[in-house]
Amino acid sequence: MEDYSLPKDSLFLGFDSSTQSLKATVLDSNLNTVASEQLQFDSELPHYKTKDGVYRDPSNNGRIVSPTRMWIEALDLMLQKLSKSLDLSKVAAVSGSGQQHGSVYWKKGSAAILSSLDPKKPLVDQLGDAFSTKESPVWMDSSTTAQCREIEKAVGGALELSKLTGSRGYERFTGPQIRKLFQTQPGVYDDTERISVVSSFMASLLIGAYACIDETDAAGMNLMDIRQRVWSKIVLEATAPSLEEKLGKLAPAHAVAGCIAPYFVERFHFNKNCLVVQWSGDNPNSLAGLTLSTSGDLAISLGTSDTVFGITDDPEPRLEGHVFPNPVDTKGYMIMLVYKNASLTREDVRNHCAEKSWDVFNKYLQQTPPLNGGKMGFYYKEHEILPPLPVGFHRYILENFEGETLDGVNEVEVKEFDPPSEVRALVEGQFLSMRGHAERFGLPSPPRRIIATGGASANQTILSCLASIYGCDIYTVQRPDSASLGAALRAAHGYLCSKKGSFVPISNMYKDKLEKTSLSCKLAVTAGDQQLVSKYAVMMKKRLEIENRLVEKLGRC
Repeated sequence: MEDYSLPKDSLFLGFDSSTQSLKATVLDSNLNTVASEQLQFDSELPHYKTKDGVYRDPSNNGRIVSPTRMWIEALDLMLQKLSKSLDLSKVAAVSGSGQQHGSVYWKKGSAAILSSLDPKKPLVDQLGDAFSTKESPVWMDSSTTAQCREIEKAVGGALELSKLTGSRGYERFTGPQIRKLFQTQPGVYDDTERISVVSSFMASLLIGAYACIDETDAAGMNLMDIRQRVWSKIVLEATAPSLEEKLGKLAPAHAVAGCIAPYFVERFHFNKNCLVVQWSGDNPNSLAGLTLSTSGDLAISLGTSDTVFGITDDPEPRLEGHVFPNPVDTKGYMIMLVYKNASLTREDVRNHCAEKSWDVFNKYLQQTPPLNGGKMGFYYKEHEILPPLPVGFHRYILENFEGETLDGVNEVEVKEFDPPSEVRALVEGQFLSMRGHAERFGLPSPPRRIIATGGASANQTILSCLASIYGCDIYTVQRPDSASLGAALRAAHGYLCSKKGSFVPISNMYKDKLEKTSLSCKLAVTAGDQQLVSKYAVMMKKRLEIENRLVEKLGRC
């Protein structure tokens, strides 16, 4: 049997360079967490005067950026912290997670500076003037609507762009941000030698050279052909001139970006053979941190926003949601669906209908029958992303609905439900929407398993409803730092692939480890009754019909 073990006493370091902080997670060779650190930008780097890690344009035109230098200084400080508690010479590989869609613009001549750093001086003192623009647009920026529409039009429309790149044009995506820079500051664009995303930027610091953008994070740019995993010529031409040479090459997420730069060997005593595995985006790293590795796996994060991560071999990109290459597989894809109306909407219904008590909320959910007697609700306290609908509440009673067929079933709109029915309509509606949109994207139904995370995953009654609708076992896991954990796992995976000389499925690395380490998942609820699952499928079909009509009537928000 082939040996997939990691070298004894070796460490694997994963970073998460997010909007508000830099986190680090360190795993040993058995994939146990041995250290973790966090550095908050606002409080620990106060001289940048950020709020929540960003600058908001006071003219309120949607422009939101971060100071690039802050991310550099944070890396130096984090490594100082880690070096006090760890022997960094034992780190065999490093990888990382970067907030998706953020972009960095290196000035002409900066490659030479990056390759000749003096270990006696802090990074920020040497790289402070290496950028053609000192501020990096981040995912919160929404100032590029015009550029999104221009790029969509150039390729034949929003759906064509989605089929090509995995997503329609989104203001936060890097391609529209680059186009805006080219249009509004052509001199800055001309003076730019290399454009990095946050993940490849941080990897570049570690190897002392420009790192490739990994294929998974590149899917968050509206620039890459997700099927071919190459830059799309037609989108590049629609975005800005000479763009491909400024972007550099693409690389698989498991590839080695390079060995760690001499700067870090001398300054922090890393081993000169320490590998830097390609960094990727925060969402792909979270998928890795939740140990999703097989087609049919689904993770549902139930938090401030609800996020669905799924793995499939044959995605069907649409106008809503996103398709990325799978960060731990060379052929598969990950689907990501994001819902804005999530825990805060559940809390709102709890406060109005269940005496502000989760116990009462759960009691109502338990005492109402599955399918809710045909009562169905759409609850949008905030403008929703999926489906694209404005604030509003829509309630329907499906007359003659028994779950066998939609023949003879009519929906009647009503103004309100009784409190127990309102609670069930909300929870069923949220999960039916998730199931319906996931199936539209080509995700298997039922999933092989669901891993539930986030605050509401601690609510057994809500999870029982999820199991009834999906018809599969529900596992729970509480990993607040899943992105940095995923990066550390990907560091170990990239190390293994490098040593074997070819791609190795990440599941080989997990053998005999998942149940013995902090990576283990706990079975929370077993699969629901399959006859009931079939009835929910009929109800889901009706929900999507009504949803489509609401979108046509109320338009994109």
